[in-house]
Amino acid sequence: QVQLVESGGGLVQAGGSLRLSCAASGSTFSINAIGWYRQAPGKQRELVAVVTDGSTVYGDSVKGRFTISRDNAENTVSMQMNRLKPEDTAVYYCNAQYSTDWGTTGSWGQGTQVTVAS
Repeated sequence: QVQLVESGGGLVQAGGSLRLSCAASGSTFSINAIGWYRQAPGKQRELVAVVTDGSTVYGDSVKGRFTISRDNAENTVSMQMNRLKPEDTAVYYCNAQYSTDWGTTGSWGQGTQVTVAS
C-alpha cells in the first residue's frame, strides 16, 4: 500500500503563491502516477496536475500558473501555485496510482485547504 501525507496550503490573497507538498510512504516503488486533485464546495473533485513516468498533465484552469514536480529519491511530489485566483479555493488532495498483485489501485491523502481571498 501507499500512504500519502500532504502539507502546505492555507490562506493567501489573490495573485499570491502557495506551495503544496505530498510525502509518500509504503510501496512507493510501485507508483505509476502521482499528483493533485481538488474539490471545491458543491463541486466534483477535479484533476489539477499529475506526473507519470513519462509525462505531466495539468488541468486547463491551472496551466501556466501551477507547476508540479516529483522527487523520486525523497518520494515526494510538490506543486508550486502562482497567480492564485479565488476560484482556486478548494481542498487539495494528493493521489497516487500504484500497481499491486491484483491490478492498479489508488490512495488519497487527507486533503489540505487552500483559500484564496479576493
